Amino acid sequence: MGEPTTISGLAPATRIGATPLLMALAAYRFPHGDAMSNRLLQLARSATPPGGVTLVVNDWPEDGTRPPAVPDLPPGVRLITLPPRRIGGGALGRWLYLRARPLRVLAALRRAGIRRRELSGVYLPLGLWNLITWAVLRVAVSCPVTVDVLERHDPTQFPRGRLAPYFIRHRWSTFLAGRLADQIIAISETLERHFVRRGRPTLLVPPQVDCADYTDPAPPPLDEGLRLLYAGSAGPKDQLAVVLEGIRRLPDAERSRVHLVIAGISRDQAGGLSDLGTAGSLDLDDRISFLGRIPRDRVLAELRGAHFSVLVRPAAGYAQAGFPSKVPESLAAGCPVLLNHTSDLRRYIVDGREGVVLDGSEADDVRRGLERALRLTDADWRAMSRSARERAHCFDYRAWTPVVSDFVCGAWRGPGTGRSARPASSASVSRRSAG
Repeated sequence: MGEPTTISGLAPATRIGATPLLMALAAYRFPHGDAMSNRLLQLARSATPPGGVTLVVNDWPEDGTRPPAVPDLPPGVRLITLPPRRIGGGALGRWLYLRARPLRVLAALRRAGIRRRELSGVYLPLGLWNLITWAVLRVAVSCPVTVDVLERHDPTQFPRGRLAPYFIRHRWSTFLAGRLADQIIAISETLERHFVRRGRPTLLVPPQVDCADYTDPAPPPLDEGLRLLYAGSAGPKDQLAVVLEGIRRLPDAERSRVHLVIAGISRDQAGGLSDLGTAGSLDLDDRISFLGRIPRDRVLAELRGAHFSVLVRPAAGYAQAGFPSKVPESLAAGCPVLLNHTSDLRRYIVDGREGVVLDGSEADDVRRGLERALRLTDADWRAMSRSARERAHCFDYRAWTPVVSDFVCGAWRGPGTGRSARPASSASVSRRSAG
């Protein structure tokens, strides 16, 4: 106890100065335990330069789970998991422990025999960015530090509004990133514009997938019913209550043909974690299945057997700033999406091609979308599935490797530009990828 554990041993090449070496900081169930881990994993793959290595230093969360003894890591990605320690001193002790994370990361590098000055780039998610992390990295490393920003919360998302502690921390981290980070990776055009206006070199990188992970879809014939899937954490922003109400408003004959599978929360958790507490689902029990938290291979199997992945979000600021990772994952599985346009989805999802696009985010919009989906033939659905898989290649990490690796390593700056480089935008790159 107390010593960093190298889960996947570092190849000798990672200690050679000529080999590009990146470091990513994390505090998640890496590599496959949650959405943030999936983002970090694919970003690590696209950020790794040819012949280089990305080292993920992960502080596994204290949530009762344990890291895998032998994690499944792709070539070029190595992992050090910081061991848990007993934390004394109550709330203050925990606060100090978390703020000391960057020091524990540096200690882990030292024990692994890695010299800090050999790093070609460092990146970390916004949730781990604070003044202490900035100060430690500024002193310890001589490479660009990039912050990956995935969301921008609104006060309306929290019962206490602007006084909610999480909202205050989030906005403070966003403020610091816009002024202290060397570079920003933004998940949407909305966030890209936000940081470019603040003078930060910014690269737009949507959620990424590995298309090779997904097998051919195999849902039942539509004559046997329409199978919908929601897979995720089911926060209030994903309006499951609106989806259920849309199903409820279908005529009896059509409603009996629809079945919704909800993966990620159990029935008991639904009222506390999602917006279902006000709507309930008892009258639709025969139309809904709750799977709870399931492993990734089960999620892929559910995607493979679904006709549509469903996602309804309000036209609010936070929905425009984020980008739902469920969408590229569904497309890669050949599972068309039934959703309304938020964020940058309009650039990727065309109504009737990659999915069914709703007119809005109300229950009647969902009902009309379901009625359209129920009228599809199997041939119609197969054409939509093929288009979905074709579109998914826009999100494959391989398509982003040259852009992301050059950016994180600072190669885009060019000689002599240093830290005074003008803000960069990758919107044109993303548009070319989107076709």
